Amino acid sequence: MVNQLPLSDADLAPVRKSADGTSVIAPDLAYRTMSIVNVVFYGDPTRPGPWVLIDTGLSTSSDRIRACASLRFGDNARPAAIVMTHAHFDHAGSVESLASHWDVPVYAHPLERPYLEGQASYPPADPLAGGGAMTLLSPLYPRSPVDVRARLKSLPSDQTVPGMPGWKWLHTPGHSPGHISLWRESDRTLIAGDAIITTGQESAYEAIARTPEMHGPPRYFTPDWEEAEKSVALLASLEPELIVSGHGLPVKGQIMRGKLRQLAENFRDIAVPIGGRYDLDPAKPGKSGNDAFR
Repeated sequence: MVNQLPLSDADLAPVRKSADGTSVIAPDLAYRTMSIVNVVFYGDPTRPGPWVLIDTGLSTSSDRIRACASLRFGDNARPAAIVMTHAHFDHAGSVESLASHWDVPVYAHPLERPYLEGQASYPPADPLAGGGAMTLLSPLYPRSPVDVRARLKSLPSDQTVPGMPGWKWLHTPGHSPGHISLWRESDRTLIAGDAIITTGQESAYEAIARTPEMHGPPRYFTPDWEEAEKSVALLASLEPELIVSGHGLPVKGQIMRGKLRQLAENFRDIAVPIGGRYDLDPAKPGKSGNDAFR
């Protein structure tokens, strides 16, 4: 296993299991784990108004997401938008089906568009990145793009998030070129995608057990460690109170923030695999800062 910075059950955010199948974190924020990945629902089901789906799970997740949405927001309810943190197979697996069924726009960072327009495949996975079966099997995971170009839109350049007032999107590349995270300053809530995750994802045991820890992005699918390091530093600087990541359980509080700072300050020693296909090159010149559009 690749255990990075352990957390305890005391660092888990309180959640309430809902009859719709979600785990409720706040009145307007819930998630459901679809196999190995989390799908996030934004919107208060007790109040009229738009709701937003963040990521779409695996290709087998579409029916469950639709059923969950119907129970949570009402029969035939459709989101104002689907927002993609990135387009890896476990986050964009059902985006074609759901976008078509609901006939809604899909929003992503401009640098992620080629993977959502059927134009580009992701780089090969890194089976030497350390860990267990998930890493060793990673070359078999789908890398081909999906195609939602008819409904695809770039996220607004002012960093607002359509359908999510009070939130802003942050460009957090490294795990993918156009990876984003979502941030709400009012209660310091972070939807991190895979820029950081809250459990190990390199072994099948870790993926199933979801033992809480502060972990860098999944090693086998992160091709740019320089950018990943900058993204973790940015997220640590926010000092979030609550983190919902793409993999693992939501975490909160002071100890969590300390572990996130520790990850940022010691990223190269803690998160980056040594000797893998995408090992960090200390001689590689630094890239520009975390500009919104570059």
